[in-house]
Amino acid sequence: MAAAVVGAAGAGYSQKELSCKKKDEFEDILEERWQSSDIQFAMKCYTPAIYKGLSPCKPGTLKTIVLKSEQVQYVIKQLSKETGESSDIIQEEAMEILEEMGHSLRLGAIRFFAFTLSKVFKKLFQRVCVNEEGIQRLTQVIQEHPVVFLPSHRSYTDFLLLSYIMFTYDLPVPVIASGTDFLGMKMVNGLLRMSGAFFMRRTFHGNKLYWAVFAEYVKTILRKGYAPVEFFVEGTRSRTSKTLTPKFGLLSIVMDPFFKREVFDTYLVPISISYDRILEESLYAYELLGVPKPKESTSGLLKARRVLSENFGSIHVYFGQPVSVRTLASGRINRSQYNLMPRHISQRPSKDLQEFVKDIAYRMELIQIENMVLNPGALVAAILLQNLPGMDYDVLVEKTLWLRGLTLSFGGFLDWPGNLSASKVVRSTLTLHSNLMNLVDGHVVLLGGWKEESRLTEELVFQWAVSVLMCASYRNQVVNVFVRPALVAISSEMAQSSKKEDIYRVFIFLREIFSNEFIFLPGSALKDFEEGCFLLTKCEAVQITAHEIIVTERENSMVSFLSTMFKPFTEGYQIICRYLSNDMTQAFTEKQFSSGVQNFVSQLLVTGATQCYEALSRDMQNNALSTFVRLGVVKKIQLANGFTFCADKEAVNKTADKLGSRIPSEQRLISRL
Repeated sequence: MAAAVVGAAGAGYSQKELSCKKKDEFEDILEERWQSSDIQFAMKCYTPAIYKGLSPCKPGTLKTIVLKSEQVQYVIKQLSKETGESSDIIQEEAMEILEEMGHSLRLGAIRFFAFTLSKVFKKLFQRVCVNEEGIQRLTQVIQEHPVVFLPSHRSYTDFLLLSYIMFTYDLPVPVIASGTDFLGMKMVNGLLRMSGAFFMRRTFHGNKLYWAVFAEYVKTILRKGYAPVEFFVEGTRSRTSKTLTPKFGLLSIVMDPFFKREVFDTYLVPISISYDRILEESLYAYELLGVPKPKESTSGLLKARRVLSENFGSIHVYFGQPVSVRTLASGRINRSQYNLMPRHISQRPSKDLQEFVKDIAYRMELIQIENMVLNPGALVAAILLQNLPGMDYDVLVEKTLWLRGLTLSFGGFLDWPGNLSASKVVRSTLTLHSNLMNLVDGHVVLLGGWKEESRLTEELVFQWAVSVLMCASYRNQVVNVFVRPALVAISSEMAQSSKKEDIYRVFIFLREIFSNEFIFLPGSALKDFEEGCFLLTKCEAVQITAHEIIVTERENSMVSFLSTMFKPFTEGYQIICRYLSNDMTQAFTEKQFSSGVQNFVSQLLVTGATQCYEALSRDMQNNALSTFVRLGVVKKIQLANGFTFCADKEAVNKTADKLGSRIPSEQRLISRL
């Protein structure tokens, strides 16, 4: 492997052009809404082109087809034999599941939302920009094949927004897999059903009937070409603006009709939704700090009306190139295995098929990331977080302009106003995020109640952490552009060697540790390393010889910037390792782990032993625990009423030592308490 690294690093990307990619032109669909009647827009002639010109299937008819399907009837009979319960009773249960789950799409509801959302979006956003070529590609595909929308998920706005866009362009509104959170909201859940939402339980592991009904419901929609199906590969909203590791269940379901030759092909459409400012930004920060998420309610929705007086900037929606499942599966999946058993009998997916679905899920997310439109706020946040609690305005402008160039050079897709000076762009960004950062006497500060002369208390730490996590969520929008070169840069520091194979070994370790924080295609470590080396070489930050990677003196500041940008992750994981090593001598639950880490980090912050506020994030804590279980650093033990965990102290200390060059040692941390 080392020889391969010596020969390959920096070479594989010599012909790859990652900078200033030409992207589709965007159209602001709100522009016309400012100039014409919203009621006329909502009542326009809506005749969407549909799959093969088929007549849409009514919601009630769809439920009947699902209930009478061979697959559901087979499961009902099997459960009757296993439980001794009559088939009629189990069939009634299946019907109840369908009633809870099913949508009731109606044109009247679509028109209602078209009118309402036009009003709301004009209040909240300056622009809603959509790539026109993406819509043109989608218009063609949607008439020829079943289509699955796979949008990124950062806000509750996402699924309403996509339906609004479909209506705007006279395309069929998708049916959308939604969680059951909304079922308790009177009126709202009915409106959502009528706009195309169908509801799935968060977990139904082991419930054979629910799984059969749900899977058949989704597959029937695809087979009949009733409407595009939409779901989030991430499973839930990202509270950090980083892409979450994918879930595979629904993706496996929508591919099944193709594998069983029930449809000729299915097209997956990755969609990237980028927000200048996220509606739930403060709510997310509190959730990350352990404050329970408020239960969805109609009264809560009405109280949220106050956000209509705020400005949330622009939204960019990028419809990626539709991807053919048939093309993806060619040469990889042998569909003849499905001929060995009747289609209605569920088969456990083969290992090859599981790996295929996993691979496609990651690829879809990487496409989403590549097509995310970055904004100046992400650059400002990245710089400000390295200069807390604040910095000189002119220096911020200078560094933002520098980071703009680096982002474009590394292949970032950046929305930067071409008609404004850098100073005006930054000032506009500060105005947009005035709830988070402010300009005072030529100095930009992060708001949050912390003053340099103040003695920190746990209450002040919490207040400051809210601001830091909110700011970090905007920085996180840009980290994916830099993650590979940054990990190479950090690896060169941690390896304390210029030898390629030494740096690559550390890179492999960091990539494995942070595989829950960032999206890496499984099995592509060498390619990721090559990309990181190529980008650093391209910007003359490093020189690569046959056996060495040498940081150049001229661009040492760039390497330092990248390393510092990712310091919260390396430092946060090291602190969590120290907590496991010192405090967790016995088995513990996930809840005990989170509260324990929270208290440990809070004490370190109060005493000034660390400035890593992001280690307070439940997202980082959960990701770290999951990673340590996967790597065998922590053992996960199943009990009758849940799980318990036990830390392997030797493995924990070894992991901490590998990360130890990034922050103070254990003794120095503890001595400050």
